[in-house]
Amino acid sequence: MTKKFIILLIISLILPSCEAMKPKKVDTRTTPISGPERSKKNVREGGSSVAGLFKRGGGSFEFSSSNPMWRASLETLDFLPMTTVDYSGGIIITDWYSENSSNEALKISIRFLSNEVRTDSLKIIVHKRKCSQQNCNTNLLENSKVGKELTTSIIRKAALLEREDKKKKKN
Repeated sequence: MTKKFIILLIISLILPSCEAMKPKKVDTRTTPISGPERSKKNVREGGSSVAGLFKRGGGSFEFSSSNPMWRASLETLDFLPMTTVDYSGGIIITDWYSENSSNEALKISIRFLSNEVRTDSLKIIVHKRKCSQQNCNTNLLENSKVGKELTTSIIRKAALLEREDKKKKKN
């Protein structure tokens, strides 16, 4: 019993000295009073919506609607059926696609290596499936014409989207 009391006493003396447990001084002229407005301000500044208990360094959040590479990729591949579209994982995978129900089909995977509008920010993988009456063969098309054309198209479109976004921010 006394051991528990002593441990609690030591913890209660040490804990208030932790920076995370000290109340943060707030300037009421710059901090919104209502809870929802405070939460929005914290999210904009990269903090948590909890009232500063676990303060982390400010971060910049980039959402899919503000990433020109992501938007350009989706616009370029909008005619294809998608199986996986994961912004947080940075990948888009289409389903098998064939024109006019032929025996050949393509499947495209796009991996985002960075958010910058550059050709080395994307890795495009194209698979080709060719089926006969009883079996199908799948091949990886490295350095394919389709992959190069997609990369060029996505980069062009992303550059245009980025330019439009910069114009909007200036206005």
